Amino acid sequence: MSNNTSATPSQTTDCPEIVIPIEIFLVIGFVSLSENLLVVVAVICNKNLHSPMYCFICNLAAFNTICSLSKTWENIMLVFRDTGHLNSRGASELRIDNVMDTLLCMSFVGSIFSFLAIAADRYITIFHALRYHTLMTVRRTAAILVTIWTLCSVSGLLMIGFFEAAAVKIFFIVVFFTALFFILLLYVHMFLLARYHASRIASMPGNAGQERKSGLKGALTLTILLGVFVVSWAPFSFHLLIIMICPENPYCECYRSLFQLHVLLLMSHAAIDPAIYAFRSAELRNTFRKMFLCSTWAQDSIRDTCQCGISNALQRPQGCP
Repeated sequence: MSNNTSATPSQTTDCPEIVIPIEIFLVIGFVSLSENLLVVVAVICNKNLHSPMYCFICNLAAFNTICSLSKTWENIMLVFRDTGHLNSRGASELRIDNVMDTLLCMSFVGSIFSFLAIAADRYITIFHALRYHTLMTVRRTAAILVTIWTLCSVSGLLMIGFFEAAAVKIFFIVVFFTALFFILLLYVHMFLLARYHASRIASMPGNAGQERKSGLKGALTLTILLGVFVVSWAPFSFHLLIIMICPENPYCECYRSLFQLHVLLLMSHAAIDPAIYAFRSAELRNTFRKMFLCSTWAQDSIRDTCQCGISNALQRPQGCP
């Protein structure tokens, strides 16, 4: 239950550990948790967003929610520990900490598989637009989501249960870089074909051409999301790699002293993604706007009803029901 990964007493380094105030972690955690919950609710409530791509985006937001929840709860526990209300070595505290770490590993693996699913969906949208609804059916989309959650649950439990084993750290790193390689490979193939087909969009039937343009826009959104994901998670993956390769090298210890900054990047990733969704998707922006307006209208209605109810006890004002 600590963000500290400083060197053991036998290790020396001239690089002081970078310490991030816990208040910053808490603020980012609450903001990202609220944003991603808003995305999940928006996709569920708006039937126009019940497409495979938005289902995968909703899935990614759900894993970001888990990441935000786990890190926020862990930082709240750190606050109680620092004030003397929790024993960081207590049995119950360690069990809760293991649960939070399991959820964090789940969110990492889930984000990778969600990106793979979104990339495959965009590929089918661009190059198999006429067969898209035949290939990406509701049943297949649901099967993909169930498979992702099953793999993430199993891998999260294994990562925490055997985290001291070098094989687990290797698995963590291999999953990250392998998935990244396949996504980039798919992207290179996608955009090479996109250049070839770009001149044919105008001559295609209206619906197919529009579908392909939408797919290209979705691919650009995925590119931005993937870039943010790599910037946020790569330092942490490299941190694990350094632990295995050079655990006692003072130069490696200088990089390890940045661990809390790496954790901050992880949490920031969950806060940045919803902003990208809202910026790139007009439908999602409209849904957010309607949700906000409905919430404001409901609050005004409740307040007006209460005011009229109080006034009715004295006299019936004009305009009250």
